[in-house]
Amino acid sequence: MALSASLKPISAVKLAEHFSSPPQSHGVIGSKCSYSKPSQFHGLNISTSFFTSSRSSKRFSTTAFFFNKSKQAEPATPKPSRVQELHVYELNERDRSSPAVLKLSQKPINSLGDLVPFTNKLYSGDLQKRIGITAGLCELIQHVPEKKGDRYEAIYSFYFGDYGHLSVQGPYLTYEDTFLAVTGGSGIFEGADGQVKLHQIVFPMKLFYTFYLKGIQDLPAELLGNPVPPSPAVEPSAAAKATESHGTIPNFTK
Repeated sequence: MALSASLKPISAVKLAEHFSSPPQSHGVIGSKCSYSKPSQFHGLNISTSFFTSSRSSKRFSTTAFFFNKSKQAEPATPKPSRVQELHVYELNERDRSSPAVLKLSQKPINSLGDLVPFTNKLYSGDLQKRIGITAGLCELIQHVPEKKGDRYEAIYSFYFGDYGHLSVQGPYLTYEDTFLAVTGGSGIFEGADGQVKLHQIVFPMKLFYTFYLKGIQDLPAELLGNPVPPSPAVEPSAAAKATESHGTIPNFTK
């Protein structure tokens, strides 16, 4: 009976204290997170609870603050969509050593690969003002004997003094009109796009261009005016040809 005598009854108060005692906390190495060690009573797991650390909460709150704070994008200013026409004459007055012909094909007739760099004078469509020059390069793509001409791929620019320049690229046919793409520009022509019609008057001496420009502000009046109808007899005004002050635009490209 010694075994029975050694067993002592547990009072209800002590049992309640055992259940209500706070769980023993243990820290996790390298973190402020803590968890409670489950209390056991006669082999029974009573409870297990986890607590979120204050450090994690702060990090989550900071991240949420930056991700939720969005900057409102400013609306882009639309480019002008109105098409503006600009007429110019390109005249070869035989004083710029243009064009130069580089026979890279080494063949007696015009052949693929031949290059033609060029630069000519530009006049306003009404032929009253000298406005600048052209400068560019044509590469022969195909000789077309049945039409007594050639097909070139052209890359060149139109320079308008202080107003800036326009760049174009596309087909240059010596026997018929063509359209080239406007690829951009500078100055008042910055952001320009559209196309230009090339009208061959006398190859390669006289050409007439009609630009159809989009994406730019209104063109200045001195670049406009009523164009002279193209013909082999067209000539610039005496003041424009002599580059007198009233026959040129300011600082025209020479």
